[in-house]
Amino acid sequence: MSGPLPEINEEQRKTLEQFRQLMSAELNETHDDYYLLRWLRARKWNLDAAEKMLRACLKTRAMWNVDNIEKWEAPQALREYLPYGLMGYDNEGSPVIVCPFANFDIWGMMHCVTRFEFQKYLVLLLERFMKNAYEQSLKHGWKARQLVVFFDCEGLNLKQYAWRPAAEVVISSVKQYEANFPELLKMCYIINAPKLFSVAFNIVKKFLDENTTSKIHIYKSGADKWKQQLFSHVDAKIIPKSWGGELVDKLGDPQCKSLMIWGGKLPEELYIDQSNQQSDKDFTEAQVAKGDKLKLHFKVKSQPENEQLPQQQMLSWNFRTFDYDIKFGIYSVDEKTGEKRSEVPLGTVYSNEMDEVGVISTRPNTTYTVVFDNSASYLRSKKLRYWVDLISEEEEGISELTAQMDSTQLVGKQ
Repeated sequence: MSGPLPEINEEQRKTLEQFRQLMSAELNETHDDYYLLRWLRARKWNLDAAEKMLRACLKTRAMWNVDNIEKWEAPQALREYLPYGLMGYDNEGSPVIVCPFANFDIWGMMHCVTRFEFQKYLVLLLERFMKNAYEQSLKHGWKARQLVVFFDCEGLNLKQYAWRPAAEVVISSVKQYEANFPELLKMCYIINAPKLFSVAFNIVKKFLDENTTSKIHIYKSGADKWKQQLFSHVDAKIIPKSWGGELVDKLGDPQCKSLMIWGGKLPEELYIDQSNQQSDKDFTEAQVAKGDKLKLHFKVKSQPENEQLPQQQMLSWNFRTFDYDIKFGIYSVDEKTGEKRSEVPLGTVYSNEMDEVGVISTRPNTTYTVVFDNSASYLRSKKLRYWVDLISEEEEGISELTAQMDSTQLVGKQ
């Protein structure tokens, strides 16, 4: 497969040829010069970095079984409730994807599919869009191989994203996209963003390349400045009338629901048992006997002196109890001074109704003790399913996102 290519200078041409030689054993007929160019551009023409990035991607593609992904029968919940629509093409031939994002029931979706299935389906859609874009490029040039994406967040309930499994899938999907689909985005419009959306986005964009974030434009609820920018390169005839375009479907619907997957609340009959699948963490089940406590100890060591950019560790937890509540708390002891602090005051949590999740920052040379306290119960034991661990800077973004989503919901109340 070959196709149109952007203009590059002689030095860049030589680097591209070197790149193809380095990767020759792993490439196939679909990997044309433009495909290789994406990785070089993503790594600012650093040959070693581009090679490392592409090799990692090829391993990931093998994990997703991308070559046979169209043979995979995706779950009904994804096929019928993940909102999106390929509406047409901009004036350079680029596919235009419209997403009524506020209609995405991420709570319901994560009760219907595993995170692996969710991300595999995103890969499937991106592969379809890229194939479509390639065909467009044969008629319109290389710029058609990038995507224009339009998100409407009107009425979006950000509280959903304070739920850790939802935050996990957001961060993980963003990282998967950035690592495996570089230079794919041409322009992204996010309209009707709720209050403090930009605060949460500042957390997510830690995992995005600067070139990607420069193409993402966010407009607050009620703003219409995006229309001038969007319609400067997208014909209004392919945008539904409800968003300021001219398109209506055969039923006269200005939202064009018959032309796209509109999303909506997932029916509970599609829910499956997700108790062991909502996260890639290794949960532990335990019985806290009546009148007893379960204590978990975590020692935070000092940072190596030669480490130029020390990473602050976070202590994170995710647990539930079955049938009954339990008392939960965290205290710390400084190994040098012996000082004892209450990090999370011991108190009753109703983890039998909803997963209890959270995170705290830690200090070096300190031991943290997580306590599940059932000492006040003289009649019954408590069944507990938990994951508690020290997390790295990479995982910190997930906890930040849940905290910001929670505060956003509070600020946004009328």
